[in-house]
Amino acid sequence: MRTDLETDWEIPETPPGLAGRVQRFMGPGKSRSESTVEMTGLVVCGVLLAAGVWASDVRHGWAAAQFVLVTLVGLDLIGGVLTNATNSAKRWYHRPAPEARRARLLFVSAHLLHLVAMGLVVLSGDWRWTLGNGALLLAGAAAVEFTPLHLKRPVSMCVLMVAILINLFWLEVPAALAWFAPLFFLKLLVCHLVPEAPLERRRRD
Repeated sequence: MRTDLETDWEIPETPPGLAGRVQRFMGPGKSRSESTVEMTGLVVCGVLLAAGVWASDVRHGWAAAQFVLVTLVGLDLIGGVLTNATNSAKRWYHRPAPEARRARLLFVSAHLLHLVAMGLVVLSGDWRWTLGNGALLLAGAAAVEFTPLHLKRPVSMCVLMVAILINLFWLEVPAALAWFAPLFFLKLLVCHLVPEAPLERRRRD
C-alpha cells in the first residue's frame, strides 16, 4: 500500500452561467500547476507541429481554409490530450453520476465533425478516410466504455494501436498529416475514456 499518495475525487462547486459551463467542460477545480503544464505543452507541441507542417511539401498545395482548419484541429487535439489527462478532468468526466457515461460518449461522438471537416476540406473529399476513421472511433469508444473497469486501460491501448496501424497502412495521408490519427485517438480513446484515480501526494498533518 502506498502511504505517500492519496486520491481526491471531490468535485468543487462551479459558478452559474458561462464560467461554470467552461469549468465543467475542462474539469472543475483545475490546479495552477495543471494549467501551467497544459499551456506549456500546448505552446511547445503547437510550435513543433506548425514547424513540421510548414517545412513539408504539402503546404504548397493548400488553400487558406485548409491551413486554418489544420491549425485549429491541431491545437484542439494537443490541448485535448493534455486537458483530458488532468486530475480535474478525470474527476469530472468519471464522476459517479447517471449522466456521466452519456456525457463521455457525446463528447467522443462530437469529434466525428473533426473527421468530416478534415476529410472534406483538407483531404479534398476523401470519404474512405473519413468513414474508416469514423468507424474506428465509434467501435473503439464502445470497446473502451463498455469493457470491465480493470481492463479499460489495456483495451484503450489496444484500440489506439489498431487505429494508428490502420491509418499508417490503409488510410494513408500526406506525411504532414501523419500526426492526426495518433493525437486524435489518444485524446478520445485513452485520455478521455479511461478512468484513472486523481492521485496526489499525501498531505502531511
